[in-house]
Amino acid sequence: MPTWKLTIEYEGTRYRGWQEQINAKTVQDAIKSAAMNLFEGPVELMGGGRTDAGVHAIAQTAHLKGKKFLKPHEILYGLNDRLPADINILDVRTVTAEFHARHSAVARAYLYQISTRRTAFGKPFVWWVKDPLDVKRMTQAAALFEGRHNFASFCDVDTSTGEKAKSTITEVKISRIETSGDLILYRIVASHFLWKMVRRVTGVLVEAGRGNVTERDIKRLLQHPTRDAAPWTAPPSGLFLEKILYQGDSLPEEIRPAPRL
Repeated sequence: MPTWKLTIEYEGTRYRGWQEQINAKTVQDAIKSAAMNLFEGPVELMGGGRTDAGVHAIAQTAHLKGKKFLKPHEILYGLNDRLPADINILDVRTVTAEFHARHSAVARAYLYQISTRRTAFGKPFVWWVKDPLDVKRMTQAAALFEGRHNFASFCDVDTSTGEKAKSTITEVKISRIETSGDLILYRIVASHFLWKMVRRVTGVLVEAGRGNVTERDIKRLLQHPTRDAAPWTAPPSGLFLEKILYQGDSLPEEIRPAPRL
């Protein structure tokens, strides 16, 4: 069965996330339905990372398997002709049967956008924080999350998947803040993420910027699991799956705002 690697961008506002769910509109469902129509039969579609309801993707990766052989450009145009405007296939490449979008990945990168001003155009893609934020404090706080830590204070258990509870130990490779105009951009990269982890960490960084959370508080949250971070969960609107990284892949050093074309 031929295998293709898809690179996908989407606006997640209308969807209950990436993952297929019963009685819910998801991005995976929309692409799978389009692929089944294109291939005139069953297909296998697996994403490299999950996104929650309302979360977007700059470059989600998925592998697609189908019994009918089509050229990459035929799949690219064929899927995009069948997909809604808020989902777009950016690239299609033929890969070996061993490639697995999820298991072959070595890291995932997420981008969070915080707006320091009210915006008429960017509301679905940012978290507007009205309070003044100390970016220096946020930068120092972000650095504390790098390394191998227990993120039990920064996640929820997703019972909807039916999976067993996973370890809450995660190694964060990059946790960095930059600014771009009126935006505060946060990039976090790790081998894997826990449910709501990025939004909880972002919420704590904003509290640090407000002056409500100290470095000592963050160290305590990492060392002693507690529910204290839950009320600070950032909204999904500002969160983007930036890229799924495979062996040999890299990210640009500069943290760039999500494209809005």
